[in-house]
Amino acid sequence: MYHMVHTIEVEVLAAAAPSVVYALLRDGAGWPTWSPLGSFELERPGETEREGVGAIRVFRTGPLRSRERIVELVRDRRLAYVLESGLPIRDYLAQVDLEPRDGGTVIRWRSTFGARVPLLGRLVHTMLDRFIRRLVAGLAAAAEDRSGPRSMDGHGR
Repeated sequence: MYHMVHTIEVEVLAAAAPSVVYALLRDGAGWPTWSPLGSFELERPGETEREGVGAIRVFRTGPLRSRERIVELVRDRRLAYVLESGLPIRDYLAQVDLEPRDGGTVIRWRSTFGARVPLLGRLVHTMLDRFIRRLVAGLAAAAEDRSGPRSMDGHGR
């Protein structure tokens, strides 16, 4: 049986170093301060560090509860996770790549998934696309706030 794979890609340039953006991504407890997520819980620590590979992070927003397992970390470059449960989708993989550019960071968030119920696929895609765009915008803004009042060109413009 054919299952459609949905892909969502969002790219934003943040006026902050990759290390600043990466630190925000790694700190699950901080996500509710810069994103639309309501709360965070670390269900299981990672294999070698608290929020390392293998860690299961639980985020709640209203009645929704998503369980996400970190599957890849590359310092200041990438965080990837899979959805363990919580949404009516399957095979969800998110890769958040950070690329230094012009004194800042390109944040590239790419998510792929299939719908558990094919007819709901387009609706879930639309809702997740909006949500991820808010996540990335919040991440960029929080990273810029942490970086202080400097501009991308270094001249205060």
